[in-house]
Amino acid sequence: MLPVIALIGRPNVGKSTLFNRLTRSRDALVADYPGLTRDRQYGFGRLGPIPYLVIDTGGVAGGEVGINIRMVEQTARALEEADAALIMVDGREGLTAADEHVAELARKNAKKTWLVVNKSEGLDSAIAGGEFHGLGLGEPLAVSAAHGDRISALMEHVLADFDAGQTDADEPPLDEDERELRIAVVGRPNVGKSTLINRLIGEDRLVVFDQPGTTRDSVSVPFERNDRKYELIDTAGIRRKSKVHEVIEKFSIIKALQAIERAQVVIAVLDAHEGVTEQDVSLLGLILERGRALVVVTNKWDGLSASDRKHVRDELDRRLPFLDFAERITISALHGTAVGDLLPAVERAYRAATRDLATTALTRELESAVTAHPPPLVRGRRIRLRYAHQGGRNPPVIVIHGNQTEKVPEAYRRYLINRFRKAFKLKGTPVRLTFKTGKNPYQGKRNKLTPRQEQKRKRLMKRVKR
Repeated sequence: MLPVIALIGRPNVGKSTLFNRLTRSRDALVADYPGLTRDRQYGFGRLGPIPYLVIDTGGVAGGEVGINIRMVEQTARALEEADAALIMVDGREGLTAADEHVAELARKNAKKTWLVVNKSEGLDSAIAGGEFHGLGLGEPLAVSAAHGDRISALMEHVLADFDAGQTDADEPPLDEDERELRIAVVGRPNVGKSTLINRLIGEDRLVVFDQPGTTRDSVSVPFERNDRKYELIDTAGIRRKSKVHEVIEKFSIIKALQAIERAQVVIAVLDAHEGVTEQDVSLLGLILERGRALVVVTNKWDGLSASDRKHVRDELDRRLPFLDFAERITISALHGTAVGDLLPAVERAYRAATRDLATTALTRELESAVTAHPPPLVRGRRIRLRYAHQGGRNPPVIVIHGNQTEKVPEAYRRYLINRFRKAFKLKGTPVRLTFKTGKNPYQGKRNKLTPRQEQKRKRLMKRVKR
């Protein structure tokens, strides 16, 4: 399970800036205005020795009234859910009463705390953190989220106690007699996830009610089909954050994101009657970012007219061009229509994601692709791609070696991915390319001359001088 890191502090200490730095994104709004973040932001950590989840929380100052009271409640729940909390203070403004209130909240609710003195650029670390020892949260760590100063060192400290071993996603192909294939079923609230799982396993194992948000946690359901073991993970619906009001529902999102990370294949469920929403696109993009094998399911297909079905298919093509690798299946979970097609599609996606790709076959396909459509010229020089080998599985990673590979344009990357996908039948899984440029052994070295050649060179130089 991915560790969860919560960022808390009084308003305007730089929590959202640190969130963006840790996730290498611009997802959190940042401005020099206290209280800008009122809702939770969730992201996958990209800076540090191991992967993790980050929660950006609203500012807590003490004495909150109205909507801010709920924000404090949500921050307390985030601390309970998180494995570690970064309590942020402002190194330039110094210790305040609001900082002491935040520290008290952390002492009551957090499992483990780290005191982060932000905005410390240009300040001596000892001086910046000196007055914050009184908070009783351990040794202050001085950083600058805006400039990135000492952030990597901070995350090495924070993540040192967590397991950096092999993740589930990197497991070798399953032994079907010993290990279950884990499938996360995700989607917005009330799209029919629990109904679908009940239909798949053939019994009413999960509570189903026609009200969004019935599932509040990730529920694991083991079952067998044709002597094959599966584990279905039903997740709480992920909806647009502005629509999430209940505290318990907000922190079900963490469980859903962890389920995506834990799963080997994801079934993403859409509602045919509502079409593809912005939240669907965001969720599917997150699944793609994590490199998960994917099956896209459009539920509630029954009752749609022929024109409505065409409209939904056109919308899928228009809104989800980045998921052209995933199988799309239309079903009715309520009536069972086409539900039997799901597990075979899941198996195909997983086999593609964990397939062994021979170096000779990859290199042969690369040569064929380059011959059919050579890379473009860069300043008059041709990009040369020499050979390829597999660098990882689930998702498949193909490493390509050559010259000037860092200048391969995005369009040519997509061309190569499509060639590899078609040649090796990698339907259902994203494919990632990594390029490596070989070093020129003569770069920076003067060609060595024989003694005879050196004498000729000296005689020639004398003639030139005359």
